[in-house]
Amino acid sequence: MHLNSLPSPRRSLTAAGLAVATAGTLGLLSACGASPHSSSTGSGSASSPAPSTPAMPSMSAPASPPAATAPVAGSAVTIQNFAFAPTSLKVKTGTTVTWTNKDSDAHTVTSSGSGGPLHSAPLTTGATYRYTFTKAGTYAYFCTIHPFMTATVVVTP
Repeated sequence: MHLNSLPSPRRSLTAAGLAVATAGTLGLLSACGASPHSSSTGSGSASSPAPSTPAMPSMSAPASPPAATAPVAGSAVTIQNFAFAPTSLKVKTGTTVTWTNKDSDAHTVTSSGSGGPLHSAPLTTGATYRYTFTKAGTYAYFCTIHPFMTATVVVTP
């Protein structure tokens, strides 16, 4: 008996895997209300019945990225629903900004990057942090406990 005439376990597994994949694809096509032989040219009518499961809503990307939020004038930032509001605050040099935590979780106000001036301790519910901005510039900050919480203070002369 020649070795090549023996069934190969590798070939058997590959063939079995192909059969399972093909059956799975056909099952998905039929679940979507399509047949493996149908085309989607956009003309004519469908010959298969409508799917019995509700269709998923289509998802599309926005045409353009959302516009950046313009800085809001004021001197207070509220921390609520795991966000700083406003996300961009505009103040004049010499203004003291107050952050107030209205969440049940603690948050910090910490400058992004190294060397920034904002470094609060964790603020519990109702706690405040104040900082007086003496130099013009844009100050990015975040919560070290919840790093997805970010915002900026824009200081003008």
